This record gives sequence, C-alpha cells and structure tokens, in this order.
Amino acid sequence: MWIDRIIEHDPGKRLVAIKNTSLAEDHLHDHLPATADKPAMPLMPASLIVEGMAQTAGIMVGAVNNFREKVILAKISKAEFAADILPGMTLRYTATMDRIDEAGAVTRGIVEARTNDPGLGGDVWQSIGRINLMFSHVDQNMAGLEFPEENFVFGENFKAVWGASGLVC
Repeated sequence: MWIDRIIEHDPGKRLVAIKNTSLAEDHLHDHLPATADKPAMPLMPASLIVEGMAQTAGIMVGAVNNFREKVILAKISKAEFAADILPGMTLRYTATMDRIDEAGAVTRGIVEARTNDPGLGGDVWQSIGRINLMFSHVDQNMAGLEFPEENFVFGENFKAVWGASGLVC
C-alpha cells in the first residue's frame, strides 16, 4: 500500500489519504544513492507517488459500488510534479470524481506535501503535483473472461487501512 490512512471520504465525490515517508522504506535508498563525489539523496520515486494517487482514487471509485467490482487503473492522463519528496515528509492525496459510469471512472488528483518552510509560513501543505487518472470496471469491460475473485487493491492490506480510518466495507 502506498497510502497510510484515509482522512476524508465524501462518497462518490472525494477521498483524501495521507502517506508518511520514512528512511525505513528501502525504495527511498535506491534513488540517488551516494557516489564517490556526491552524498546520497534518498527520495520517493514519482512512479510511487502516482501509485499512491491511483490507490486513493481507486478506493474512491470502488467504494461507489461497495467494492463489488474489480477496479483497475486504465490510463494516466496527467502526472505533473513540481518538487521531490524526501524522507520525513507527509503526502496528502486528494482525489475527486469527474465522472463514473458502468464502464469506469475519470478522476482528478492533487498531491500536497507537508512542509515546515519558514518562508511559506511554517508548517503548511504545499501543492507539489497533479495526477488525472482513468479507471476501468474490469467485470463490465471484459465480460466473459475469467478473473480471480481476489483483488489486489481491495485485499487485506486495503481492509486494514479502510478499517483504521473508521470506514466500514
């Protein structure tokens, strides 16, 4: 899971989740490791930031039908970033629903990072990216094909995050 907690949910309209980055996460160390002439600069890869938004928006889409359908990411229509995410930062993913129907959904997302920048007024949320995604309802769009009942997005880890956020499946 690339989100730690769901903090807001307005069913069918909006879902907000957070992710805390930590040096305990191995993937941070693989990006810009130390070289002979430069110190290490661990950071969260943009692809994992996109995945965090995909999980946030995918949960919002799946919740519309009470997670009865398999929701998969079909397209990343926009992914723009203005800053790197370093260990110790907290990300806030805000996903909003543009459209949903039996075939799938279109979402918009804003990624913010909590920063303690005195020039910005101290401890504030700063927008660092925009990610727009399209999702497909697999059962509707690939009818007749066999899919396993397990759904990796809505599995046990998801249920733990969902439940810890005070939401009921």
